[in-house]
Amino acid sequence: MMNSTHPSRAPAGPDPAVHARALTVVRGGHTVLDDLAFDIPRGRITGLLGPSGCGKTTLMRAVVGTQAHLTGTLDVLGHPAGHPRLRPRIGYVTQDPAVYDDLTVRQNLDYFAAVLHPGRAARAERRATVTRTIEDVDLTRHADTLAGRLSGGQRSRVSLAVALLGTPELLVLDEPTVGLDPVLRRDLWNLFHALAATRATTLLVSSHVMDEAERCHHLLLMREGRILAAEGPDALRERTGSPTVEDAFLHLVDRAATAAAQPAPTPKESAR
Repeated sequence: MMNSTHPSRAPAGPDPAVHARALTVVRGGHTVLDDLAFDIPRGRITGLLGPSGCGKTTLMRAVVGTQAHLTGTLDVLGHPAGHPRLRPRIGYVTQDPAVYDDLTVRQNLDYFAAVLHPGRAARAERRATVTRTIEDVDLTRHADTLAGRLSGGQRSRVSLAVALLGTPELLVLDEPTVGLDPVLRRDLWNLFHALAATRATTLLVSSHVMDEAERCHHLLLMREGRILAAEGPDALRERTGSPTVEDAFLHLVDRAATAAAQPAPTPKESAR
């Protein structure tokens, strides 16, 4: 499996991988994303953190171009989100593994590789890519095992391998470590850092586990459809005077609640 020092320090590109301004999603009369403004740097790991139901999955769907009812500006790798040219440049891994249970790990990857790179001329290249990708996600010993017989964590890694087949510039991962034991979580984060360091891949990784924030280069902290912070872990801790990112998040939540509880200024006070 790929290994990397923690964290990697690959320089970010001059333009952000994702640029959002006034990004809003209203669904069923409910505002799911509320006037978001943020940038995601290239070649880094950005953690999208917040409690369940805060809008993380909706934001990720917006980034990969599958979210309807979106207003505002959302540019991804220099194009509007959902642009056809972005399809081969983005990998997306949902919370539900997208694999065929009646195929082996290798057969799953062979199938998806053939979809990505059709034609007999590409057969040898496909085989090499599949073998390398199986090694990347540490499934070599299970390459000939039916996906339906794998554990939940192993099936999630097969889905990750499928997303890596096209060597995406942007990899979007929706809570990829949920339900994994500490060793598998560590190994996946080592892989994420290796991808950022050696391939300059931009990763957007969602989680509701705050200790994973410490593994990221950049953070987007969300609550109730809004961005509470968009900065690095060190800067966030320093700005809030907090020892951990979790403490910083709670500090921002409390401050937002206090501000919301303040009475709105009267017209005369606003004019002063």
